[in-house]
Amino acid sequence: MPALVRETAETRTTDEVSLDSIFPNPDQPRTQFKKEEIEELAASIEKDGLLQPILVRQMGDGTYQIIAGERRWQASKAAGLKKVPIRIKEADDNLALELALIENIQRSDLNPIEEAYGYRRLMERRSMTQAEVAQAVSKGRSTVANALRLLDLPEEAQQLLYEEKITAGHARAILSVSTPEGRAKLTEKIVEGNMTVREAESLARLLSGKKDSSPTSTRPATPPVFKSVAKTLRETLKTNVRVKSSKGKNKIEIEFKDEEDLQRLFDEILGMKEESSAIEE
Repeated sequence: MPALVRETAETRTTDEVSLDSIFPNPDQPRTQFKKEEIEELAASIEKDGLLQPILVRQMGDGTYQIIAGERRWQASKAAGLKKVPIRIKEADDNLALELALIENIQRSDLNPIEEAYGYRRLMERRSMTQAEVAQAVSKGRSTVANALRLLDLPEEAQQLLYEEKITAGHARAILSVSTPEGRAKLTEKIVEGNMTVREAESLARLLSGKKDSSPTSTRPATPPVFKSVAKTLRETLKTNVRVKSSKGKNKIEIEFKDEEDLQRLFDEILGMKEESSAIEE
């Protein structure tokens, strides 16, 4: 855990307290709790009890506010517990937010939008830079910067990402479109067409007016004589013939089905050669 947290937060343990004296933190970065997760944890608590204390801070009215462990708190309520073990940290509002964000990130409990809003709240509350936030939560600066960029998504796209109806890959494709109108249109198309990330990226390039970066060359026009000779050979040899230029070289391509057909073509070509020699004589 970052030194900032270790130096500022004093920790002490306590015995079990009434579940009714514990309340969630309105600044909790994680706002989405899946019902099936709560039910599974509640079943485990009914069987073995709550094995990990809930991290809280003590409020002035004798109640406790959750810093980390709201899912355990909800599951304990569902399991019918009256008391739960807690661990108390001395923390103000800003430090409580930081601790909650760190705990959720370490557990990978946050979806991308929740994580992004958590970073932004840290920056606003504590006047921290992206680099300082990255250091506090033990993440790379680019990770924090990329997460914060998700907040530039249209509101609809943010909600879809929050609900896990699109992925971070879809979100990056949307952000690659420069205009708000284009982003909104791509979001709509992704949902309507149930697009893959690759399909979304392709449409994003079209909406941005970007052309394929691969080099292209203008093919020279085929000389009329090439077409005329190919037609005559096709009629004479009774197979498909192409006369073309490739990489600066001119070629005649004659198709055949099998060895027998190849022998037929060979004989036909030799016959054409003998006829040509006889004419010249």
